[in-house]
Amino acid sequence: MDKVRAKKHLGQHFLTDENIAKNIADALTLEGYKKILEIGPGMGVLTKYLLEKPIETYVIEIDNESVEYLNAHYFKLHGKIISEDFLRYDITKVFGDEPFAIIGNFPYNISSQIVFRALEMRDRIPEFAGMFQKEVAERVCEKKGSKTYGILSVLTQAFYEAEYLFTVSENVFSPPPKVKSGVLRLKRKENYKLPVNEKLFFNVVKTAFNQRRKTLRNSLKTFNLSDNLKEDSIFGLRPEQLSTEDFIELTKKIAANGV
Repeated sequence: MDKVRAKKHLGQHFLTDENIAKNIADALTLEGYKKILEIGPGMGVLTKYLLEKPIETYVIEIDNESVEYLNAHYFKLHGKIISEDFLRYDITKVFGDEPFAIIGNFPYNISSQIVFRALEMRDRIPEFAGMFQKEVAERVCEKKGSKTYGILSVLTQAFYEAEYLFTVSENVFSPPPKVKSGVLRLKRKENYKLPVNEKLFFNVVKTAFNQRRKTLRNSLKTFNLSDNLKEDSIFGLRPEQLSTEDFIELTKKIAANGV
C-alpha cells in the first residue's frame, strides 16, 4: 500500500510538510514520562520523528487502512499500534498507571473531545502537544476577558500550563482544510490538585458558561445560593471575567454555602 485515502467522515487531512511534522514532535519536552501516545497517526508523517526520540512510541488509530499502512511501513511500531477509538478505549489496558504524553495532528471534528478525554486522565498525562483547528488551539490557551475564553480554556488551564506555539497554513495538508491550524503544548502544573471538590468545580464552570451572557447570580441559580452569598460582588460578573483562580474561589464559596 503506497497511500491512505483521506476520509471525510474521520476528518482526515494529512500533513505533507516534513519540517512542521518535526516541529510538532519537538514540542514535547520528554520530561516526566517514558511513553508517548500519538492519536490519529494516519500515514506516520509525525510518527517517524517520534520514533527517532529516546522514548517508547505507541499510536492509536481508528482507520483500518491507516493501521495497515503503518504496519507495512513502520516496523518499530509492531505491537504498538492500537486499532481503537481514543474517545472510547480504556487506555489503561496498554499503559496501566504509568504516565504518558499525548501528541497528534488531531481531527478537527473531535479535537475538543480529545482534550476533555485527556483531562479525565490528567493524573497520568504530564504533557500534551498537538495540532488543532487554529480557533480551538487559541481557545484552549485564551485568558479571561475574551469572547473565545470559555469552558475549554478554564478547565484545561486549571490543571495545565497552556502555550500556543505556532500557526500552520492550510496549504500543507492533503486535502487542504478550509481553516488554519494551531499547535499548542500543555504541561501539567506541578501542583495540579485543586483545593476544592473537582466535580463541583467542573459543574460550576460548565453551568456558568452555558449562559455566558448572564451574570453568575443568574446563571448559577440552580445551585440554590443563599441571598447573602448572592450579594458577593463576584456574582455580579459574567463568566468570561473570571480567571481559573477566580473560578476556584467561586467554587469554594458555593461549597461553603452547603451545595
